Order: sequence, then C-alpha cells, then structure tokens
Amino acid sequence: MPYIKKDLRKDIDEIVDTYAYHLKADGQLNYFICKLFLKLTRVYGMKYSHAKRFIGELEMAKMEIYRRWVAPYEQQKMEENGDVE
Repeated sequence: MPYIKKDLRKDIDEIVDTYAYHLKADGQLNYFICKLFLKLTRVYGMKYSHAKRFIGELEMAKMEIYRRWVAPYEQQKMEENGDVE
C-alpha cells in the first residue's frame, strides 16, 4: 500500500510535483521507471530479490490505481451508458 508515514512523503511529493508535467503514459513514464530501476541496481546491486521487490511494488501500485480510481470510473460510465449485454 502507498500509505507511508507523512514525514516520508515530503521528498517524494516534491519529486512528483517536479516531474509530473514531464512524464506522460506514452513511453516516457516507462523510460523513467526503467531508469529508476537501473539506478537502484547501481546503488543496491543487481540481485533477484531486489528485482522481485521492485516488480512487486509496481504490481501493487498498478492494483491500487485500478482499485481506487479506475474501477470507480468504470462503474460510473457503466451506470451512465449501460452495462454490456
């Protein structure tokens, strides 16, 4: 879950605020994520357990985004436009 303690959010929020306008979901975000992974492997070493943890974080973020924001949006559109028959 992304619910980290508030004192840990400040630095991350500043990074997000700075780069959110530069990253789009058309390859740039993918590039950023890959570069972040490579940087982390340089800092902490390339180990299977590190890669597994990173991929797990991505999967959990994906699921959280879907659960919190995409699913309610889909539900709203289904109610507006009707369900699949």
